[in-house]
Amino acid sequence: MSSEVEEEASEDRRKYEFRKVIEELQEYEGSGTQLVTIYIPEDKKISDVVAHVTQEHSEASNIKSKQTRTNVQDALKSIKDRLRYYDTFPPENGLVIFSGAVDSGGGRTEMVTRTLESPPDPVTSFRYHCDAAFLTEPLEHMLEDKGLFGLIVLDRREANVGWLKGKRVEPVKSAESLVPGKQRKGGQSAQRFARLRLEAIDNFYQEIAEMADDLFVPRRHELDGILVGGPSPTKDEFLDGDYLHHELQDKVISKADVSYTDESGLYDLVDASQEALSDQAIVEDKNQMEEFFEKLNTGEEATYGFEQTRRNLIMGSVDRLLISEDLRSDVVVYECENGHEEYELIDSRHDTPEHECSECREQSEVQEREDAIEHLMSIAEQRGTETKFISTDFEKGEQLMDAFGGIAGILRYSTGV
Repeated sequence: MSSEVEEEASEDRRKYEFRKVIEELQEYEGSGTQLVTIYIPEDKKISDVVAHVTQEHSEASNIKSKQTRTNVQDALKSIKDRLRYYDTFPPENGLVIFSGAVDSGGGRTEMVTRTLESPPDPVTSFRYHCDAAFLTEPLEHMLEDKGLFGLIVLDRREANVGWLKGKRVEPVKSAESLVPGKQRKGGQSAQRFARLRLEAIDNFYQEIAEMADDLFVPRRHELDGILVGGPSPTKDEFLDGDYLHHELQDKVISKADVSYTDESGLYDLVDASQEALSDQAIVEDKNQMEEFFEKLNTGEEATYGFEQTRRNLIMGSVDRLLISEDLRSDVVVYECENGHEEYELIDSRHDTPEHECSECREQSEVQEREDAIEHLMSIAEQRGTETKFISTDFEKGEQLMDAFGGIAGILRYSTGV
């Protein structure tokens, strides 16, 4: 595996591990405002943070509820203990610490403390937050797919404007025109009718531009580009007429012929603009899935499902492991008294079920239970296999999850397994 691929695999694993921790933190609830979150930028002195935590610990003595007071002070003490592991400054990109007494059922609580070092993006400011839930939103934003594009589809009847955020298409605004058809009504002269029709078209183009300006101009410095779609010559008339704000006009990176101009046209526009979006994750995901389905249809060099894909991974025949971003499963390893070992995939939210050995029908004992993605990625890394996480925000990505159990692979060669 090349160093570049290894670096990408390491980044994918790191993001997945962060996502798992965030989901775990989101499930915790505290009784009252007793869950403490601290975001620490990499240029913030640890001594200053310790001083702040010490001050908060002192002020917490004023909390009226004895239980809340004790829980907050215990959380702050735990954070202070964690800070002792660091020297003058936090690690690169900063540090986030979560601590508090969370509900564990039956009216009981347990103290939880989690430390996240070097998040995907830098922590930009120091934040101290005390609430009934941990503050995870800034970390969630760090894991969002990168890339922000404006989308416009139009013809002379209707228009839709929206976003492409990473892999996600978000329709936002729509409009219908008052442009009359090409047939004259009543006794209107041809010239007068043509003039009224051109005025209506011009007014509609202005309305579309206003929608786009309202949506895109406030975020023009974040925009990676604007895609415009529709039938010819409508989209060309719109662009050539300089209706858009001049800064948006300069952001147009693609114009494409699309048949529909309702919300579905926004998705068609993304599909038709693949060359312009070649570096964006949604296109990469689609290309991976299209290649998988092509291999699957020929009956060669494709695998899917946990057991089959795992066997191919162990053989070293998988070139790329495809995992749905929505997969939340564990692998349970069972062994019977006759030494037969079997693996079963179960929902991570469910208890471990009993298992009967398929070979000897004896009852099997649980030997191990671990996260399915971690299990498969570990084998993949040992065999020099790339792991690709596939979004469910497009049709074939949904199919990977719904029809193939969220696990598939593109093979290096046909194995018959």
